[in-house]
Amino acid sequence: MGRLAVLISGRGSNLQALIDAIEIGKLDAKIVLVISDRPGAWGLSRAEKAGIPTKVIPWEGEDGRTAYFEKMVGILHEAQVDLVILAGFMRLLSANLIKAFPHQIINIHPSLLPAFPGLGAQRQALEYGVKVSGCTVHFVDEGLDTGPIIVQRAVPVCDSDTEETLSDRILAQEHETLPEAVALVLSREWQIRGRKVICEY
Repeated sequence: MGRLAVLISGRGSNLQALIDAIEIGKLDAKIVLVISDRPGAWGLSRAEKAGIPTKVIPWEGEDGRTAYFEKMVGILHEAQVDLVILAGFMRLLSANLIKAFPHQIINIHPSLLPAFPGLGAQRQALEYGVKVSGCTVHFVDEGLDTGPIIVQRAVPVCDSDTEETLSDRILAQEHETLPEAVALVLSREWQIRGRKVICEY
C-alpha cells in the first residue's frame, strides 16, 4: 500500500477524489499527510474530516524559498511517503525538494501539456481558440509543467465555453485521471524513456 502526501493550496477537490478512490477500493494507498501553504485552505477541512493528518507551512515569500522546501523535505521524510502529489499546490517547487524525491512527485495540470503551462491554463486555451483541451498528470522536474507525462485526458472545447464552464468540465476529468495516474506510479510497472512514461503491462 502506497503512502501518499498531498500538497494543496485551496479547495482540495482533487484531494477529495483521491480520498474517495481509496475509500471505494479503486486505489490501494493511504494518504498519510496533507500539507498546505495557506492556513485557511478548504482542503484542510476535507482532510480532517477523513481523519488525515494535516500540516500548514505558511509561505514566507520567494526569498525564503529554499529554506521553506528544505523544511518540507524533513516533514515528508519523517512521514515516510512513497509519493508526493501536487493537487492544486500553487508554488513552484525548489530543486532541493525535487532531488530529495526523484520520480516521486507528480502534479496535475488543467491542459494537455506542453500546451498552456502555468497559471490560467483554461483561459489560455480559450484565448488561443483550441478545439480540444484537457488535463495532464506528469512527474515534476525543475521546470514549469515540463516533466515526463504520465496520463492525459482530452476535453472538447465548446464554442459557448467560458473559463468557468471549461474549468468545470476539465476538473471532472481530473478527478478520474489523478487516481488512475497515482495507481500507475505506485504499481512501479513503468519506466521513463526520454520524455515518455512507458507502461510495462
